[in-house]
Amino acid sequence: MKIRIKGNSLRLRLMRSEVTRFLAGGCLEETIHFTQEISGKFTYTLQRNSAVNQPTVEYIGSGVAILVPVDQANTWSVSDQAGISESISLGEFGVLALLIEKDFACLDRSEEDNEDTFANPNAGEQC
Repeated sequence: MKIRIKGNSLRLRLMRSEVTRFLAGGCLEETIHFTQEISGKFTYTLQRNSAVNQPTVEYIGSGVAILVPVDQANTWSVSDQAGISESISLGEFGVLALLIEKDFACLDRSEEDNEDTFANPNAGEQC
Protein backbone atom coordinates (compact mmCIF):
# COMPACT_ATOMS: atom_id res chain seq x y z
CA MET A 1 0.00 0.00 0.00
CA LYS A 2 1.51 3.29 -1.08
CA ILE A 3 0.78 6.56 0.67
CA ARG A 4 1.14 10.04 -0.75
CA ILE A 5 0.72 13.13 1.40
CA LYS A 6 0.77 16.54 -0.21
CA GLY A 7 -0.70 19.63 1.39
CA ASN A 8 -4.17 18.75 2.59
CA SER A 9 -4.46 15.62 0.49
CA LEU A 10 -3.98 11.99 1.43
CA ARG A 11 -3.83 9.32 -1.26
CA LEU A 12 -3.52 5.55 -0.90
CA ARG A 13 -2.80 3.21 -3.83
CA LEU A 14 -3.37 -0.51 -3.44
CA MET A 15 -1.92 -3.34 -5.49
CA ARG A 16 -4.19 -6.16 -6.66
CA SER A 17 -3.12 -8.51 -3.82
CA GLU A 18 -3.67 -5.77 -1.24
CA VAL A 19 -7.22 -5.17 -2.44
CA THR A 20 -7.82 -8.91 -2.11
CA ARG A 21 -6.41 -8.92 1.45
CA PHE A 22 -8.45 -5.80 2.31
CA LEU A 23 -11.63 -7.48 1.11
CA ALA A 24 -10.85 -10.69 3.01
CA GLY A 25 -9.58 -9.21 6.28
CA GLY A 26 -10.98 -5.71 6.43
CA CYS A 27 -7.68 -4.04 7.38
CA LEU A 28 -4.28 -3.22 5.89
CA GLU A 29 -1.42 -1.67 7.84
CA GLU A 30 2.00 -0.28 6.92
CA THR A 31 4.69 1.25 9.13
CA ILE A 32 7.73 3.34 8.25
CA HIS A 33 10.52 3.80 10.79
CA PHE A 34 12.39 7.11 10.81
CA THR A 35 14.76 6.52 13.73
CA GLN A 36 16.22 3.68 15.77
CA GLU A 37 13.81 4.43 18.62
CA ILE A 38 10.57 2.47 18.76
CA SER A 39 8.64 5.76 18.91
CA GLY A 40 10.25 7.06 15.69
CA LYS A 41 7.69 5.53 13.37
CA PHE A 42 4.58 6.41 11.39
CA THR A 43 1.81 3.83 10.87
CA TYR A 44 -1.07 4.08 8.45
CA THR A 45 -4.01 1.71 8.24
CA LEU A 46 -6.93 1.23 5.90
CA GLN A 47 -9.98 -0.35 7.54
CA ARG A 48 -13.46 -1.39 6.54
CA ASN A 49 -15.65 -0.09 9.36
CA SER A 50 -19.36 -0.61 9.93
CA ALA A 51 -19.56 2.37 12.32
CA VAL A 52 -18.88 5.03 9.64
CA ASN A 53 -21.21 6.14 6.86
CA GLN A 54 -18.57 7.88 4.74
CA PRO A 55 -14.79 7.60 4.41
CA THR A 56 -13.01 9.35 7.25
CA VAL A 57 -9.56 9.74 8.77
CA GLU A 58 -8.57 9.41 12.41
CA TYR A 59 -5.26 10.82 13.59
CA ILE A 60 -3.67 8.57 16.20
CA GLY A 61 -0.46 9.95 17.73
CA SER A 62 2.09 8.30 15.46
CA GLY A 63 -0.17 7.56 12.51
CA VAL A 64 -3.50 7.69 10.77
CA ALA A 65 -6.37 5.29 10.30
CA ILE A 66 -8.47 5.62 7.16
CA LEU A 67 -11.95 4.19 7.75
CA VAL A 68 -14.24 3.21 4.89
CA PRO A 69 -17.86 2.03 5.20
CA VAL A 70 -18.05 -1.74 4.69
CA ASP A 71 -20.53 -1.64 1.80
CA GLN A 72 -18.57 1.06 -0.04
CA ALA A 73 -15.28 -0.81 0.42
CA ASN A 74 -16.79 -4.10 -0.74
CA THR A 75 -18.33 -2.55 -3.86
CA TRP A 76 -15.08 -0.80 -4.79
CA SER A 77 -12.99 -3.92 -4.18
CA VAL A 78 -14.90 -6.16 -6.59
CA SER A 79 -15.93 -3.64 -9.27
CA ASP A 80 -14.10 -1.73 -11.99
CA GLN A 81 -14.45 1.44 -9.89
CA ALA A 82 -10.97 3.03 -9.81
CA GLY A 83 -11.19 4.73 -6.45
CA ILE A 84 -13.01 6.09 -3.46
CA SER A 85 -12.75 9.82 -2.82
CA GLU A 86 -14.01 12.04 -0.06
CA SER A 87 -13.59 15.68 0.90
CA ILE A 88 -13.39 15.85 4.68
CA SER A 89 -14.08 19.16 6.40
CA LEU A 90 -11.33 20.32 8.75
CA GLY A 91 -13.19 23.40 9.95
CA GLU A 92 -10.89 26.41 10.00
CA PHE A 93 -8.10 24.30 8.42
CA GLY A 94 -10.02 23.76 5.18
CA VAL A 95 -10.66 20.38 3.59
CA LEU A 96 -8.71 17.12 3.51
CA ALA A 97 -8.93 15.48 0.09
CA LEU A 98 -8.91 11.70 0.59
CA LEU A 99 -8.39 9.30 -2.31
CA ILE A 100 -8.11 5.52 -2.11
CA GLU A 101 -7.42 3.95 -5.47
CA LYS A 102 -6.36 0.80 -7.25
CA ASP A 103 -2.78 0.84 -8.47
CA PHE A 104 -2.91 0.66 -12.27
CA ALA A 105 -0.08 -0.55 -14.49
CA CYS A 106 2.15 2.22 -15.80
CA LEU A 107 2.13 2.34 -19.58
CA ASP A 108 5.82 3.24 -19.81
CA ARG A 109 7.27 0.60 -17.47
CA SER A 110 8.30 -3.01 -17.83
CA GLU A 111 6.03 -5.94 -17.05
CA GLU A 112 8.17 -6.63 -13.99
CA ASP A 113 7.53 -3.09 -12.68
CA ASN A 114 3.81 -3.58 -13.24
CA GLU A 115 3.56 -6.90 -11.43
CA ASP A 116 0.46 -7.14 -9.17
CA THR A 117 -1.11 -3.98 -10.60
CA PHE A 118 -4.55 -3.60 -12.13
CA ALA A 119 -4.89 -3.40 -15.91
CA ASN A 120 -4.58 0.19 -17.02
CA PRO A 121 -7.87 1.32 -18.60
CA ASN A 122 -5.86 3.47 -21.05
CA ALA A 123 -3.74 0.58 -22.33
CA GLY A 124 -3.89 0.27 -26.09
CA GLU A 125 -4.99 3.87 -26.67
CA GLN A 126 -3.03 5.98 -29.14
CA CYS A 127 -2.34 9.68 -28.81
